[in-house]
Amino acid sequence: QVQLAESGGGLAQPGGSLRLSCAPSGTMFGRLGIGWYRQAAGKQREVVARIFPDDNIKYADSVQGRFTIYRDNAAQNLVYLQMNNLKPEDTAVYYCHHLGSHTWGQGTQVPVSS
Repeated sequence: QVQLAESGGGLAQPGGSLRLSCAPSGTMFGRLGIGWYRQAAGKQREVVARIFPDDNIKYADSVQGRFTIYRDNAAQNLVYLQMNNLKPEDTAVYYCHHLGSHTWGQGTQVPVSS
């Protein structure tokens, strides 16, 4: 079974950048589909970006052009979310998810504030 661990969150200023990492462990077969989701206080969890096993990528409209999801060159199941031009409305707990499973990471907080 796959476990996921996020890292890289923390306080960011508006216009700033952060890179989140999603590191899987456990038994894996081939490439995993990994999604980044976020949940702001008082709101439902929403999808941010997904990278599928065939490397097809989809972004939420709200982050298109600012966020980039990509795989590590050496460890193909290590997935990053590069977040640029952060806005206060990006403030949330960010989770990674093994697509098609019930597996989620523990979440990492990203407050965006001056």
